[in-house]
Amino acid sequence: MTAFSTEGQSDPTVQPVPASVVEQVDAADITLSNPKRAVLSLGSNLGNRLETLQGAIDALEDTPGLRVKAVSPVYETEPWGVAPGSQPSYFNAVIVVKTTLPPSSLLERGQAIEEAFDRVREERWGPRTIDVDIVAYADVVSDDPALTLPHPRAHERAFVLVPWHDIDPGAQLPGAGPVAELLAGVGREGVLPRADLELRLPE
Repeated sequence: MTAFSTEGQSDPTVQPVPASVVEQVDAADITLSNPKRAVLSLGSNLGNRLETLQGAIDALEDTPGLRVKAVSPVYETEPWGVAPGSQPSYFNAVIVVKTTLPPSSLLERGQAIEEAFDRVREERWGPRTIDVDIVAYADVVSDDPALTLPHPRAHERAFVLVPWHDIDPGAQLPGAGPVAELLAGVGREGVLPRADLELRLPE
């Protein structure tokens, strides 16, 4: 049996890449050369909580202009701002991403992921399938009501500070100081490590 020779011929299975696609890829390469670091907090207390958290992480990784760089351990906490026992407990995690998306677009993407997992916004502090919060975006400090940066309550929430400190012990919350010091101030009470559970960093 002789091998088919393609000498002098172009491979018929290779299709030319349209110039418009090449331009888009080149443009993306340029913008990806200067990504910003952002910290996101994830929480779920309805349905398959671990699966939902992983699904949100994977959806973020699939976002053009965004890469998930670190994923914290999973913690279990009681719901914030409601009567004890009135809702299921939360699974919480924090992730660090690098992104070329501006804060407003990152917020839109987070909200789209919440909607994809049937997040319902009927009441403040209500139960939810998934909560995607931007904790910090680079060193940006903004009091824009549409997106306050950093998150206005991050400095007092152990369920944000504990997992964030796990993946970045030297982290700073813009305008508030070192995460380690903030965590020392609020303590770890009520934030239960779930060593039996694990979230994957997307490949």
